[in-house]
Amino acid sequence: MMHTEPGVFGAISHPARRRMLDLLVDGDRPVNAIAENFEMSRPAVSQHLRVLLDAGLVTEQRHGRERRYRLVPERLEPVRDWLAHYERFWDDNFTRLRRHLEKGNER
Repeated sequence: MMHTEPGVFGAISHPARRRMLDLLVDGDRPVNAIAENFEMSRPAVSQHLRVLLDAGLVTEQRHGRERRYRLVPERLEPVRDWLAHYERFWDDNFTRLRRHLEKGNER
């Protein structure tokens, strides 16, 4: 049985939080630069960032009055491992489909 981390999976379950992670892939960003990509209140953005922070998916650093967030990509490993489990399923199914189609073409 595979070990999963509900905090990470819960954190990425919301599309806004996945988008925030996407924004942080290229480097750390101040909260204002993150917030300008969303049509939600600043407190709502901060709540989503708090969920990501609590799951360990981002870190927060204060530079004076500014808060900057940085992605912690290794925390996504449980997601990668979970998906890898299903990759084998898809690979097997695509192989069977290819064989089936090749047999059909031989007729």
